[in-house]
Amino acid sequence: MKLIEELKARGLVEALTDPEIEKALESPTTVYCGFDPSARSLQAGNLVSIMVLKRFQQAGHKVIALVGGATGLIGDPSGKSAERNMLTVEQVEENKKGIRENLSRILDFDGPNAAVMVDNYDWYKGTSAIEFLRDIAINFRVPQMLAKESVKKRLEASEGALTFTEFSYQILQGNDFLHLYDNFGCTLEVGGADQWGNITAGTDLVHRMRGKTAFGLTFPLLLDSTGKKFGKSEGNALFLNGEMTSVYDWYQYFLRAADADVIRYLKVFSLRSLEEIADLERQMKANPEARIPQKALAEELTLLVHGEAGLKTALGATQTLFGGDVAGKSAAELESIFKDVKSAELAESDIVGKQVYAVAASAGMFKSNGEARRMAAQGGLSLNGAKVDDKRVFESADLIEGKVAILRQGKKNNFLLKVRA
Repeated sequence: MKLIEELKARGLVEALTDPEIEKALESPTTVYCGFDPSARSLQAGNLVSIMVLKRFQQAGHKVIALVGGATGLIGDPSGKSAERNMLTVEQVEENKKGIRENLSRILDFDGPNAAVMVDNYDWYKGTSAIEFLRDIAINFRVPQMLAKESVKKRLEASEGALTFTEFSYQILQGNDFLHLYDNFGCTLEVGGADQWGNITAGTDLVHRMRGKTAFGLTFPLLLDSTGKKFGKSEGNALFLNGEMTSVYDWYQYFLRAADADVIRYLKVFSLRSLEEIADLERQMKANPEARIPQKALAEELTLLVHGEAGLKTALGATQTLFGGDVAGKSAAELESIFKDVKSAELAESDIVGKQVYAVAASAGMFKSNGEARRMAAQGGLSLNGAKVDDKRVFESADLIEGKVAILRQGKKNNFLLKVRA
């Protein structure tokens, strides 16, 4: 299957600037995608772009990851209802380091077909305002710029409060394409559907200035079956950086994928063949309770982003949640693993030296002291994975790092006990 056909089959083509792109891709092509350095880590939503670049690289094409050190100082108005906070040059520099690290886990920056990372700040930092207006902005026409869908939506959403700074974003991104065409022979830009206006600004500029055809390809913005933006978990972004989003939370996000979403996610993110994915879909229909596709997706993407060690950590944490041993886990790890279970905070003086069942009752795990005591006497209460009877007393050593303890009723009914600071 040709690359463009596979991208279409995986739901990764929204629009093409020119159908001739299919013929152009029969030969090695240089393709780029831009990444906004607005945070020190990319998010799960960026993974769509990264995986598209990876597929191009695996097919033998040259890929460029452009980190917008200059455009990131301005802010893309696409998809935004208000102007965002400006970043400093120092903040952008720090964020670029994190993004390079993120990308290097997935794209190959070594070998004969190594990916390249560039920063548009390098070719804008020495440009004066006069040079910008005379040599770059002169190539753009205001009516065409106003006609861009991203600009029109932004104007409507903000009642006209679009600054010239944001308005000029498409000029810079369009000129980025021209720069990459001149210096790297780049003839294709890829990006999300919301980048169509910025991408066509570049293809139009290359054609106008060099008399050559450049191409653009956009892919749909990924939403779940409820219409929620992909990669958002309870209002928080899902970051590729393990310090910003734990490996466990990353794994669990994909493990919890709805049946209505998981096959689509596999097509977008998995390096499995479409035939293998079709087989996983058949297994899901035959035995939906086993959640076989979800496990395959979670394991593959955790391995891809966090490596063997990360996957081992995620699987160990998942086992801990469902009755496994808590030994070796830090307080922070346990709080992350058990963050969605019922919890309570008590003062250390209300925990240490008290009978475990009594602490469980006062924390609200049971309706009454009597119920808690009966559960302990019957062997149904455990502390940090070990069963306790109705005589067992809480000791200081039971508080992991002096901060937390895990109580469990039966095999799966977990309770997170935290020490009040």
